[in-house]
Amino acid sequence: MGQPVAVTEKPSVTPGVVRFELNRSLTGMGHERYASIAQATGATPGAVLARRMFETGRVGAVHVYANVVTVDLLKGFQSDGLADLVRDLYTYYRPGVEPPSVESLMAAVEAPEAAAPSAGGDGGDAALSAAASRVPAHLLERSRLARQRLTGK
Repeated sequence: MGQPVAVTEKPSVTPGVVRFELNRSLTGMGHERYASIAQATGATPGAVLARRMFETGRVGAVHVYANVVTVDLLKGFQSDGLADLVRDLYTYYRPGVEPPSVESLMAAVEAPEAAAPSAGGDGGDAALSAAASRVPAHLLERSRLARQRLTGK
């Protein structure tokens, strides 16, 4: 499951550099350059792709700009298999991996709702729900005052 990315691998004029052109933008109009796996932090598509490429042990640097990925290969290595990493960037379930069932996903969603204490129907100071406990206190107070004005209490 997931969306395969269409990839065209193009050689560069510079030996040891290969360029991949994709059918979708990974960075928008921003440049992302990674010189090591330590720099490829975060969950952006460019960082994830760079980490996967560095893990092959054949890549020295990765530059991502919009729908173009430029890879500096380490000396003596070829780009075999790197296009597959780009193509499978958005593939979430691999062969042999069982996707979660609908029942298990629904159970995870319904469990927090059942466990959350309900606020009283009077709009008073009943126990806060799990979501409301993450709201800053001043916003909860402002909401309580607005509710009082609306109901006339």
